[in-house]
Amino acid sequence: MLSTMIKTSLSIVLLTSAMASFAGDLTVTKNVTVNASPDTVWKMVGDFNHLDVWHPVVVASQLTHGGCQANGAVRLLTLGNGATITEKLMATNYADRSYTYMITESPLPIADYVSTITVSEAADGKATVTWNSSFDANGATDEEAINTISGIYDAGLNSLDKHFNK
Repeated sequence: MLSTMIKTSLSIVLLTSAMASFAGDLTVTKNVTVNASPDTVWKMVGDFNHLDVWHPVVVASQLTHGGCQANGAVRLLTLGNGATITEKLMATNYADRSYTYMITESPLPIADYVSTITVSEAADGKATVTWNSSFDANGATDEEAINTISGIYDAGLNSLDKHFNK
Protein backbone atom coordinates (compact mmCIF):
# COMPACT_ATOMS: atom_id res chain seq x y z
CA MET A 1 0.00 0.00 0.00
CA LEU A 2 2.74 2.46 0.99
CA SER A 3 4.74 1.50 -2.09
CA THR A 4 1.73 2.29 -4.32
CA MET A 5 1.24 5.65 -2.59
CA ILE A 6 4.91 6.54 -3.07
CA LYS A 7 4.79 5.56 -6.75
CA THR A 8 1.62 7.62 -7.26
CA SER A 9 3.13 10.64 -5.49
CA LEU A 10 6.33 10.34 -7.52
CA SER A 11 4.31 10.10 -10.75
CA ILE A 12 2.37 13.26 -9.85
CA VAL A 13 5.59 15.15 -9.05
CA LEU A 14 7.20 14.08 -12.33
CA LEU A 15 4.09 14.94 -14.35
CA THR A 16 3.77 18.34 -12.68
CA SER A 17 7.43 19.04 -13.35
CA ALA A 18 7.10 18.02 -17.00
CA MET A 19 3.99 20.17 -17.48
CA ALA A 20 5.72 23.15 -15.90
CA SER A 21 8.31 23.02 -18.67
CA PHE A 22 5.49 23.57 -21.20
CA ALA A 23 3.84 26.40 -19.27
CA GLY A 24 4.26 30.07 -20.04
CA ASP A 25 5.02 33.07 -17.86
CA LEU A 26 1.54 34.67 -17.76
CA THR A 27 -1.21 33.33 -15.51
CA VAL A 28 -4.97 33.62 -15.14
CA THR A 29 -7.02 32.14 -12.31
CA LYS A 30 -10.80 32.48 -12.11
CA ASN A 31 -13.38 30.74 -9.96
CA VAL A 32 -17.08 30.59 -9.18
CA THR A 33 -19.00 29.02 -6.32
CA VAL A 34 -22.24 27.35 -7.34
CA ASN A 35 -25.21 25.94 -5.48
CA ALA A 36 -24.59 22.25 -6.17
CA SER A 37 -22.44 19.51 -4.69
CA PRO A 38 -18.90 19.06 -6.02
CA ASP A 39 -19.86 15.63 -7.37
CA THR A 40 -22.82 17.08 -9.30
CA VAL A 41 -20.71 19.87 -10.78
CA TRP A 42 -17.90 17.42 -11.62
CA LYS A 43 -20.37 15.35 -13.65
CA MET A 44 -20.81 18.38 -15.92
CA VAL A 45 -17.32 19.87 -15.85
CA GLY A 46 -15.12 16.80 -15.42
CA ASP A 47 -15.73 15.14 -18.78
CA PHE A 48 -12.89 16.31 -21.04
CA ASN A 49 -15.15 16.04 -24.10
CA HIS A 50 -18.03 17.95 -22.50
CA LEU A 51 -16.93 21.61 -22.78
CA ASP A 52 -19.58 22.27 -25.43
CA VAL A 53 -22.27 21.39 -22.86
CA TRP A 54 -21.38 24.16 -20.41
CA HIS A 55 -19.29 26.77 -22.25
CA PRO A 56 -21.43 29.11 -24.39
CA VAL A 57 -18.71 29.84 -26.97
CA VAL A 58 -17.99 26.17 -27.73
CA VAL A 59 -20.58 24.71 -30.11
CA ALA A 60 -18.96 21.29 -30.61
CA SER A 61 -16.34 19.06 -28.99
CA GLN A 62 -15.03 16.02 -30.82
CA LEU A 63 -12.45 13.52 -29.62
CA THR A 64 -9.90 12.95 -32.34
CA HIS A 65 -7.60 10.67 -30.33
CA GLY A 66 -8.04 8.48 -27.25
CA GLY A 67 -10.86 8.08 -24.77
CA CYS A 68 -12.49 11.10 -23.15
CA GLN A 69 -10.70 10.64 -19.80
CA ALA A 70 -7.53 8.95 -21.04
CA ASN A 71 -4.33 10.92 -20.63
CA GLY A 72 -3.21 11.91 -24.10
CA ALA A 73 -6.79 12.25 -25.39
CA VAL A 74 -7.17 15.03 -27.95
CA ARG A 75 -10.31 17.11 -28.44
CA LEU A 76 -11.18 19.43 -31.29
CA LEU A 77 -13.33 22.33 -30.13
CA THR A 78 -15.41 24.29 -32.63
CA LEU A 79 -16.32 27.82 -31.59
CA GLY A 80 -19.43 29.76 -32.54
CA ASN A 81 -17.46 31.76 -35.12
CA GLY A 82 -16.23 28.55 -36.82
CA ALA A 83 -12.69 28.72 -35.43
CA THR A 84 -11.22 25.55 -33.94
CA ILE A 85 -8.95 24.81 -30.99
CA THR A 86 -7.12 21.52 -30.45
CA GLU A 87 -6.40 20.49 -26.87
CA LYS A 88 -4.62 17.52 -25.31
CA LEU A 89 -5.50 16.02 -21.91
CA MET A 90 -2.37 15.81 -19.78
CA ALA A 91 -3.70 14.45 -16.48
CA THR A 92 -6.93 13.64 -14.67
CA ASN A 93 -7.23 13.39 -10.90
CA TYR A 94 -10.62 11.98 -9.94
CA ALA A 95 -9.94 12.23 -6.20
CA ASP A 96 -9.30 15.98 -6.51
CA ARG A 97 -11.91 16.43 -9.27
CA SER A 98 -9.45 18.08 -11.65
CA TYR A 99 -7.91 17.72 -15.04
CA THR A 100 -5.02 19.43 -16.78
CA TYR A 101 -4.77 20.01 -20.50
CA MET A 102 -2.72 21.96 -23.03
CA ILE A 103 -3.64 23.78 -26.21
CA THR A 104 -1.76 22.38 -29.20
CA GLU A 105 -3.36 24.46 -32.00
CA SER A 106 -5.37 27.65 -31.71
CA PRO A 107 -6.13 31.02 -33.28
CA LEU A 108 -5.89 32.60 -29.80
CA PRO A 109 -3.03 35.05 -29.16
CA ILE A 110 -1.27 32.63 -26.81
CA ALA A 111 1.42 29.96 -26.79
CA ASP A 112 2.62 27.34 -24.28
CA TYR A 113 -0.85 27.22 -22.71
CA VAL A 114 -1.39 24.72 -19.88
CA SER A 115 -4.57 24.82 -17.81
CA THR A 116 -6.25 23.01 -14.93
CA ILE A 117 -9.94 22.91 -14.07
CA THR A 118 -10.77 21.87 -10.50
CA VAL A 119 -14.06 21.37 -8.67
CA SER A 120 -13.69 21.62 -4.89
CA GLU A 121 -15.95 21.59 -1.87
CA ALA A 122 -17.20 24.94 -0.58
CA ALA A 123 -19.31 25.87 2.45
CA ASP A 124 -22.91 24.68 2.81
CA GLY A 125 -22.53 21.77 0.37
CA LYS A 126 -21.69 24.06 -2.55
CA ALA A 127 -18.89 23.65 -5.07
CA THR A 128 -16.19 26.00 -6.28
CA VAL A 129 -14.95 25.65 -9.84
CA THR A 130 -11.44 27.01 -10.35
CA TRP A 131 -9.95 27.43 -13.83
CA ASN A 132 -6.31 28.46 -14.00
CA SER A 133 -3.63 28.53 -16.62
CA SER A 134 -0.18 29.68 -17.57
CA PHE A 135 0.80 30.73 -21.07
CA ASP A 136 2.79 33.23 -23.14
CA ALA A 137 1.45 35.95 -25.39
CA ASN A 138 1.78 35.20 -29.11
CA GLY A 139 1.17 37.98 -31.63
CA ALA A 140 -0.37 40.20 -28.94
CA THR A 141 0.65 42.10 -25.85
CA ASP A 142 0.70 40.31 -22.50
CA GLU A 143 -2.35 42.33 -21.46
CA GLU A 144 -4.30 41.33 -24.60
CA ALA A 145 -3.45 37.65 -24.08
CA ILE A 146 -4.48 37.80 -20.41
CA ASN A 147 -7.73 39.60 -21.30
CA THR A 148 -8.53 36.97 -23.96
CA ILE A 149 -8.10 34.05 -21.56
CA SER A 150 -9.91 35.92 -18.76
CA GLY A 151 -12.87 36.52 -21.08
CA ILE A 152 -13.02 32.83 -22.02
CA TYR A 153 -12.95 31.78 -18.37
CA ASP A 154 -15.54 34.39 -17.37
CA ALA A 155 -17.95 33.21 -20.08
CA GLY A 156 -17.67 29.56 -19.02
CA LEU A 157 -17.85 30.19 -15.29
CA ASN A 158 -20.78 32.62 -15.69
CA SER A 159 -22.59 29.90 -17.63
CA LEU A 160 -22.04 27.44 -14.77
CA ASP A 161 -23.21 30.06 -12.29
CA LYS A 162 -26.45 30.58 -14.24
CA HIS A 163 -27.00 26.83 -14.63
CA PHE A 164 -26.53 25.91 -10.97
CA ASN A 165 -27.77 29.12 -9.31
CA LYS A 166 -31.13 29.42 -11.07
